[in-house]
Parts: sequence; C-alpha cells; structure tokens
Amino acid sequence: MLITGGAKRVGAEITRALHQQGANILLHYHTSATEALALQTELNQLRPNSVVLAQANLLDIDTLPTLVNAALDHFGRLDVLINNASGYFPTPLGQIDLAQWETLMGSNLKAPLFLSQAASDALRASQGCIVNITDMHIERPKKNYMVYSAAKAGLVSLTKSLAQELAPTVRVNAVAPGPVLWPDDNQEFDAAYRQQVVNQTLLKRSGEPSDIAKAVKFLIFDAPFITGHVLAVDGGRHLSL
Repeated sequence: MLITGGAKRVGAEITRALHQQGANILLHYHTSATEALALQTELNQLRPNSVVLAQANLLDIDTLPTLVNAALDHFGRLDVLINNASGYFPTPLGQIDLAQWETLMGSNLKAPLFLSQAASDALRASQGCIVNITDMHIERPKKNYMVYSAAKAGLVSLTKSLAQELAPTVRVNAVAPGPVLWPDDNQEFDAAYRQQVVNQTLLKRSGEPSDIAKAVKFLIFDAPFITGHVLAVDGGRHLSL
C-alpha cells in the first residue's frame, strides 16, 4: 500500500490501522521526517521491514512515478493507493494569489490525479483500489476557504471519474471527514467555534482519527461491490448545516 502524508495526524492513524490489518506500507512524507521515522520504527518493531519511507514534494508531479516504483521495488506489487496528503489554509476573496491556488489545488487535486495515473497499471495488475480523503465541506463550502473547498470538490469528481476509468478492475472511493482533528496553530478554531461545530453534528460530539481509519479500512477490505462512492464520516453534520 502507498499512503501520502501518512506520518502524522489522521494519516498516521490510517497507517497504523492498515498495518495492523497486515498491510505492507510505503509511507510518503514531505517535511515530517521525524514523525515518519518514529512511525516506521514503531511499526517495523511489530513486523520487520513492513514499512518503508519515501520523501517527496507532491507538487512536483515528475517525482510521483518514483513513489509507485518504490512500492513495487520493495514489495513487488501495489494493491492500494490512499491519497491522504492535503494542504489546508484560508484564502479570503480579494487576497487569493497564484501560489495559494497552486499549493491547495496541487496537494488536494493535482497530486491525487497524477499519482493515481502513475499507479493505474500496478493497481490494475493487482485488482486493487484507491481511497481519496476529501472533506465534508464539499457541498457547503466553508467561508474564506474557497480554493480548498473547490479543490476537495474536484477530488470528489475525480474519485467518480477514476471509478469509471479504472473499472472493472480497480475500485475508487473517498472518505469525507467531518470534525475529527482541529488544525494545528489556527486561532480561528477556538473553544467557542469547536463547540458550535459539535452542536451541529447529529451525534453531538466530535469524531476520532480512528473513525476515519476504520472507514478507509472498510472501503479497502470489506467493500468489494462499492466504487465511485463518497463515505461521509462526520457524525451527521452534513444533514444539519
């Protein structure tokens, strides 16, 4: 399996869950070298040589085939691609610049497309699957997050398009998380805002990274007749906004 941005936060939880399921993992990271090495050490102590690291800037699409080749070189096959890596920051109208556009579109849409394309032959050979991590705000964009919301909405369309293009041998689905982990060092998400979000969920609580990992694991291992689907894991918040 190949997971992008798998060194920390939700990505690390997905990595742990799939490793526990018996997966061998090529764990991609960009700048989180310390976290990636720690997670690799942790998991390889449980099962030697089961996790391999690969550093890459996903905005450089020329490097993406090397990630696929690394998985094939180390493990002999590629069964699953998880497009988890994501940029996230506000872009208020009137202040958006090209660099912001390229970063958010690049990490959330461009990289998943070109990495999926690079992995398509290997995934067809293994009759594997792709899981994309999108966002609950795809239908109701969050104010001041225009570019991020557009990119994630594009990822949903990409998920459905890839499901058509890669059928019948490769399944392609997505998970749309709701309030699970709050962004690091973002004063916008203060205690009052967080409580407001929790109140908007039908279950009246926030989720856990493990909820996302379980959804990803389900789509990989227990959903052989599901493709082109977006699974909301948001406590029902999409129904109450």
